[in-house]
Amino acid sequence: MMANRLGTVLIIEDDPRTAELIATYLQREGFQPLSANDGRRGLQMIRTHQPSLVILDIMLPGMDGWDVCREMRRFTDIPVIMLTARGDEIDRISGLTLGADDYVVKPFSPRELMARVRAILRRSQPKRAPGGTATLTCGDLVLDPIKKRVVRGGRTLKLTPHEYALLQRLMAAPGRVFSRDELISSLYPQGETHVVDRVVDVHIGKLRQKIETDPGDPYFIFTVRGMGYRFRDMDEAEG
Repeated sequence: MMANRLGTVLIIEDDPRTAELIATYLQREGFQPLSANDGRRGLQMIRTHQPSLVILDIMLPGMDGWDVCREMRRFTDIPVIMLTARGDEIDRISGLTLGADDYVVKPFSPRELMARVRAILRRSQPKRAPGGTATLTCGDLVLDPIKKRVVRGGRTLKLTPHEYALLQRLMAAPGRVFSRDELISSLYPQGETHVVDRVVDVHIGKLRQKIETDPGDPYFIFTVRGMGYRFRDMDEAEG
């Protein structure tokens, strides 16, 4: 059935009209929508149904979206798009810091929201790489582009789609300095006019927490002041 072909998307939204609108567009796109009207019920449904993606409103009764995102990141890396009526940069950064993958401000275009959903799920799903795409390796850090898996020291790391996209872009060109604008294009390949540079810094910071032994003194990802970021090049790998 078409509704099951692209997976399940959980909508955690207390406004029934907004939830119904999102559900209608998800169904048109071939997704199976589920809905919860409060945070605690939403967390329960995440555990029970393991959806492909969560669309999470911030202003929820009782347990708000910030707390839901913080709690779910303790047990799952399912992608999250946060919805809010506030578009302040600090709110966007706060959501990303808690582990959200994207941020949409109300009132929003349902078509834009669907584009965000598709883009995040494309980055999060394993897919066959073209003709023998090489595994990327630096020391004990290994990125498998076919399985979309990252392993360090034999342990599989749980990365969000954005963290994976950044790491793959950097690892594929060791030593090259990428500007923040270039890295933003890896996160939003369709183009996004409302993304601030700080978003990249937040994702890099969270990525370092997962791949670095000492995030304060990174071995893999270096900051190049005034320019951007680069991955450790081959000549440095054994240094």
